[in-house]
Amino acid sequence: MSYLSNASRSTLLVIDLQEKLMPVIGDGAHVLRRAVLLAQAARLLDIPVIGTAQQPLRLGRTVPSIDALLDQTIEKSSFDACAQPEFLAATENGCDELVVLGCEAHVCVLQTVLGLLHRQRHVKLVSDAVGSRQAGDKAAAIERARAVGAEIVTSEMLMFEWMGNSEHPRFREILKLIK
Repeated sequence: MSYLSNASRSTLLVIDLQEKLMPVIGDGAHVLRRAVLLAQAARLLDIPVIGTAQQPLRLGRTVPSIDALLDQTIEKSSFDACAQPEFLAATENGCDELVVLGCEAHVCVLQTVLGLLHRQRHVKLVSDAVGSRQAGDKAAAIERARAVGAEIVTSEMLMFEWMGNSEHPRFREILKLIK
């Protein structure tokens, strides 16, 4: 395993960025912007992007701006997406780095991170692309994820690690996304 993230070994997991949930998330617009930015970069770099939707009949569909960037969406009722066989199957795609973002940080995101770690998966949690209704819940979720073995990263850290250097053929396109 490399000390840096590698695009060819990564899968981006977008947890429950849904229409009825996002308006109540603290700084939800920022979380969504960072999630979209990272998903756009992932698409440019041929990184699989898998989404989940927690009871979409109640919480609404995935927000359209992120939904358009997903390769697939897995509906679920369990807070831990790992309880869905379809989710586990989707993450068994030959990529050993699972990059997680979404909402709520202290519920579905954290339980999914814990479920993946329990299954001996390498997990990176994107701190600037996760959200909760309360800032304290988000902070506690990030700290707990770190304590049990998830790497805590930011969206820009990942994008630059995925490219590796400024000679990457997609460097200018990704730089435009960031700026």
